[in-house]
Amino acid sequence: MTTAPPLPPSRPPAWAKWWLRAAAIYNLFWGGLVILFPNLLFDLTGADRPNYPEIWQCVGMIVGVYGVGYWAAATDAWRHWPVVLVGFLGKVFGPVGFAVALVKGTFPPAFGLTILTNDLIWWVPFALMLWGAYRHARTPGGGA
Repeated sequence: MTTAPPLPPSRPPAWAKWWLRAAAIYNLFWGGLVILFPNLLFDLTGADRPNYPEIWQCVGMIVGVYGVGYWAAATDAWRHWPVVLVGFLGKVFGPVGFAVALVKGTFPPAFGLTILTNDLIWWVPFALMLWGAYRHARTPGGGA
């Protein structure tokens, strides 16, 4: 006799709320820093300053807006899974873009330190939230 796998809990785990809030605060801080001091990261890592720092400031604005989305998603990571998915995709594609820039010689390796805090540390919790949302949606009454 086989047993059915256990049903996922009916609500996201408490850690999901705290990870999303931490991501929100981090993104708001990082985005604000880039908006206020667009050349700081370039100067600290030895990368050439951009010709148009306003473009980099727009990146900071986008990162900050993600922070607002993460704060909202923290109320229910499963219901707001699209916000988590968009954030997860950005955190996967960011390192890919950096790797391409590194190979081309556009950025020095030191610029990649931002990949650790902007992207890599968020992969596991975001992936687990998405997996939980998927499992929840597949249970009877879970996606309603």
